[in-house]
Amino acid sequence: MASQTPASPSSPSPKPPRAAAAKPAMAKPLPPQQQAMAAQAADVEVLEDDDALEEEEAPGRRRSRFLLLNAVPSWMVSMVVHAVLLIVLALLSFGPDLEQVKTMLSVVPSEVEEEIEQFEMEEFEPLDVEVTEVTTPTPVAAVATEVPQEVTEVAVANDVDAAPVHVDLVDFSERTAPRNDLMAEIGSVSGSGLEGRGAAQRGQMIAKYGGTPGSEEAVARALKWLALHQLPNGAWSFDHRNALTCQGKCSGQGTLDRGFNGATAMALLPFLGAGQTHKEGKYQETVRRGLYYLLSVQKPDGSLFESGGSMYSHGLCAITLCEAYAMTQDRELMMPAQASLNFIMYAQDPVGGGWRYQPKQAGDTSVVGWQLMALKSGHMAYLQVSPNTVLGTTKFLDSVQSDSGSKYGYTGPGAGTATTAVGLLCRMYLGWKKDNAALERGVEFLSATGPSKTNLYYNYYATQVMRHYEGDKWKKWNDEQRDWLVASQSREGHMEGSWLIKGDHGSDRGGRLYCTSMATMILEVYYRHLPIFRKESTTEEFPL
Repeated sequence: MASQTPASPSSPSPKPPRAAAAKPAMAKPLPPQQQAMAAQAADVEVLEDDDALEEEEAPGRRRSRFLLLNAVPSWMVSMVVHAVLLIVLALLSFGPDLEQVKTMLSVVPSEVEEEIEQFEMEEFEPLDVEVTEVTTPTPVAAVATEVPQEVTEVAVANDVDAAPVHVDLVDFSERTAPRNDLMAEIGSVSGSGLEGRGAAQRGQMIAKYGGTPGSEEAVARALKWLALHQLPNGAWSFDHRNALTCQGKCSGQGTLDRGFNGATAMALLPFLGAGQTHKEGKYQETVRRGLYYLLSVQKPDGSLFESGGSMYSHGLCAITLCEAYAMTQDRELMMPAQASLNFIMYAQDPVGGGWRYQPKQAGDTSVVGWQLMALKSGHMAYLQVSPNTVLGTTKFLDSVQSDSGSKYGYTGPGAGTATTAVGLLCRMYLGWKKDNAALERGVEFLSATGPSKTNLYYNYYATQVMRHYEGDKWKKWNDEQRDWLVASQSREGHMEGSWLIKGDHGSDRGGRLYCTSMATMILEVYYRHLPIFRKESTTEEFPL
């Protein structure tokens, strides 16, 4: 048995191939028993030799073994394995001498090791990795929510996101507003609608509630001016100079030249207030063309929202469509009017319950006033309004009130004159009774302030509050405001019948058209709506 010398750590040397340690091929063969004993002894010696080398293996030897097992490309290992297999198969086929096979097998590992030595390990610098301490979030305690025992299902006329569906309304006639309930003669029936706008009724209500022949003449002149400034497509513009009959003859145009929907609604409302519809009256063609324009621009979801006028425009247009439908029961207006209400319900702030410039935006009192007036007009026209929308409006008013509801702010609690007038009118339509203590204090506040000579917006809402409240405070308010408006109306040239009163937030943007519309509706207050607290009024409250 040949002796083995352990490899020195300073001079690593690869282990010689085992094939080289075999006995000469030409030696005399031993008997079978001796051959078995010799093979067993050789195996033990080899195992002991391998263990010794494993324990004393130098770093260089470990490096070679690492290269052999890890750094050699897989293709080279595969090549060696396949080469050995091919040689074995060849020998099996052609029967070469055993000594040649041993020689060939002893050569292959040497060639592999020579190839392996050509690879050297690259030394990589350790990466500088920033270790961030991960903190485990504190578990959140479960919040116990009280589940209501009773659930009320609210039925809304249409899906607010869906387009209005064209329906043959012949079979739905019972759902439309009865004509004698809205345009009845005074005293014949009780109701809360628009019954004072009929020609026969209007004269009686003017005399009874404080109008004069002079105030009615002012209304007639205003309607004429508005009709002359309608655009060819049936719309109106706050820049009234665009009308063919004007062409700059009137000064005081508004800066909002893109709000055609809002301008058209503001021009139509005084006609409707005076009982003029697309079915009857001196200006029925004017009204018909205006309504046709609004229907032509209404979106499938019911929206009349526009970038120039935002939700202000939509609220005004919704009031117009609902009033026109209520006064005529025109079946072609039923679905557009309901769709406009659906969009208001959709656009309500789901958290605070108000409305502002954009749908779903947190509300302000000014925009809320127009939306609630539209909902009330629709409700009086027997259209459907969601109780949840009404409750949301009450929630918003609670958030901006002060002095327990006698005064109101803009987006938070306050006591502005205009916002207080809007808030109090909304409270009246939402069911506050005349003896409500907060309402009494609010009316006293408006009465002490009196009508403004510069703020038509405040006058428009405050006049309705005082008109519905009636009594001595109303008489004092009406006498002062009515006479001032009649006297301040323009009587010269092409501007005859119009107003231009600077001061409120809409007069600059809306110009002469806005001022004329607001002043005319104030002078129509005697018959626009039946007083809420009169005995002959059986105002149906909003659904709750």
